[in-house]
Amino acid sequence: MSEASQTSEDHLDSLTSIVERTISATSGRKISVGDLLSSFGHTSFAPLLILPALILITPLSGIPGLSTVCGLIIMLIAGQRLAGHRQIWLPGWITRRELKTARLHQGLKQILPFTRFIDRHSRKRLTFLFKRPLYFLLPLACVIFGAIMPIMEFVPFSSSVTGLAVTLIAFSMLTRDGLFALLALVPLIAVTWGIQTVLAAAT
Repeated sequence: MSEASQTSEDHLDSLTSIVERTISATSGRKISVGDLLSSFGHTSFAPLLILPALILITPLSGIPGLSTVCGLIIMLIAGQRLAGHRQIWLPGWITRRELKTARLHQGLKQILPFTRFIDRHSRKRLTFLFKRPLYFLLPLACVIFGAIMPIMEFVPFSSSVTGLAVTLIAFSMLTRDGLFALLALVPLIAVTWGIQTVLAAAT
């Protein structure tokens, strides 16, 4: 493992640093999901949650099956965070999935202006969201977003919306910026309210 891959989560305190680390730590014609995870370390929950979500914001989200894989990765990582696990585990059939490295780099470079914008406007605020019991809502929301991503395979690029929501939630967990968490939870609240309204009308 390279020296860069041993950097702790504390050094990955911005979206841009996560994107740049991914680009610098990957090479060759193809890169596997397992290699991507290993480049961050299996205890770096927030960066590893952010990475698949960021990928879904790029044009790569249009690749058939990628939304499902990224959604499952997000759901499993967030679920393990919710359960209090100290290390991340993913099944082999997911870690063996591969992406073309050049295509990955191209997609990530396209979102650098976005990540730099978010980083510039981030600071610690609304930190009560990161205390019990509210803290558990954030990984739970990521589990829900990840679970619905396979459904979005039927609408090209629609997973980018939930990918953005997960990115903001995980970023807020990394930086303790509760404003981004609240912004990301708006779609989840709206969907939940809509489902409850439909169910109430049907009864």
